[in-house]
Amino acid sequence: MIKPKAILFDWDNTLADTWPTIHQALTETFIEMGHEPWNLEVTKERVHRSLRDSFPEIFGDKWEEAGDKYLSNFKRIHLNALLPLEGAEEVLKELLGKDIYVSLVSNKTGCNLRAEVDHIGWNKYFTKVIGAKDADEDKPSPKPVLLALEGSKIVPSQDVWFVGDSVTDMECAYNAGCMPIFYGDQDLSHERFVKYQPQKHFENHADLIKILKKF
Repeated sequence: MIKPKAILFDWDNTLADTWPTIHQALTETFIEMGHEPWNLEVTKERVHRSLRDSFPEIFGDKWEEAGDKYLSNFKRIHLNALLPLEGAEEVLKELLGKDIYVSLVSNKTGCNLRAEVDHIGWNKYFTKVIGAKDADEDKPSPKPVLLALEGSKIVPSQDVWFVGDSVTDMECAYNAGCMPIFYGDQDLSHERFVKYQPQKHFENHADLIKILKKF
């Protein structure tokens, strides 16, 4: 692989293990709104778009009330439960000396995203930290990517890697014209990935570090 000019990372379950927190906050919200909660596997399958894009489909005209409840539930628990994924910080440390532009593009609400990055002391690794509502539209729109690259003189291209763990990340990479790189152990033969296959797949951060060390 050719050395990229930029790498844009997703956050949730790409660099940080946040499924338990997301699932707990969502379960509490479902119960408060009178809905049957999902199990963890369903949560992992369905949660990848931003709140403002996904909640109207789930809660209808009460989606804003549900959104407020979810954010309240989430803020109460997310920092204490936050854990980096194994090898994630080693990847970021490796990138510090590589002259590669690195930023975050997440569908987590921007204020919560920045609070998490600050909480574990990772601000030094990212030029920009872009979350939901920071751009006019959220992933899979290309607008968060453009915002993340703004001021860098780097334009979306195959020289810009988009690394994420969901089909929304891959779709965003396609929409922006970046190189889609999948992180994790999901079944990429699933029908939801048919239109958005990654160009490269890393199951863990140790494999990604091996590539970065060659640059």
